[in-house]
Parts: sequence; structure tokens; C-alpha cells
Amino acid sequence: MSPEQDYLEAMEAILKEDTRYAADAYDFVREAVTFTVRRLDLGDLPPGRRHVRGPQLLEGFRDFALEEFGPLTLEVLHEWGLRQTDDVGHIVFNLVRHGLLGASKEDRQEDFANGYSFEQAFLQPFVELGDLPDDLPKIA
Repeated sequence: MSPEQDYLEAMEAILKEDTRYAADAYDFVREAVTFTVRRLDLGDLPPGRRHVRGPQLLEGFRDFALEEFGPLTLEVLHEWGLRQTDDVGHIVFNLVRHGLLGASKEDRQEDFANGYSFEQAFLQPFVELGDLPDDLPKIA
């Protein structure tokens, strides 16, 4: 079986087990991991040594999402079922359980709990610019 077939089978199993998140959310989290590894300059290390801690991944996830989707970030994430940093952790550990991401013995799903408010992280950068779509919630 090819790596792509393995990936597709694992994703099918994940999506059947946990229906909270869209397949795009899983792909995006994996891309956010790659983004964070590059940002931390871990790319030259062997795969087993490219460890990214939960809080580091949340920072990378936030910055990558803002870079990719700008003022529509919150809307896109909500469409995929992502509403808080805990959701990122659920996706990460679903991927870990199915062998699509690695984790160290010290990594815990709780590392993703209450990292930041999605509304603050994904709306605040655009509030000052007045660059929010009209139908998104405004933050005070």
C-alpha cells in the first residue's frame, strides 16, 4: 500500500470516529505543524527530533491561519468545526493516534487547553484596521 493510500485510510477512520471536524481542518493542522517546524528552524533535524510543543504549535497555527485566510480566518475555522485551541489539540491527538503525527511521552492533549481566544486571536488584528467582513462578530 502506498503512503498516500495509508494516509487516506487513516483519515477515513479518523473522520468516522470523530465527526466534529472537517477533513480540511486535519489537513490544515498538519500544514500548521510544517509551518511551525520551519519557523522554529527544525527542518534540518531528523524527523524524530523535530519536536514542537503544544504552545509552540498553537502560536504557529495562529500565525499560519492569519497568513492564509486574513480577516476570514475565524469564519473558515468555524466552518471546519474549530472554535477554540482545545479543538486543535483534539485534531493533533487524533492524528497521533492514527500514526499521522508523532508525539513525545511528555505531550498531552491538555497542552492545547485554553491557549488563547479564537475571537481575540483571529479578529483583533483586523479590528484596528477596520478590515473585518460585515457579517462577522465584532469584539469590544
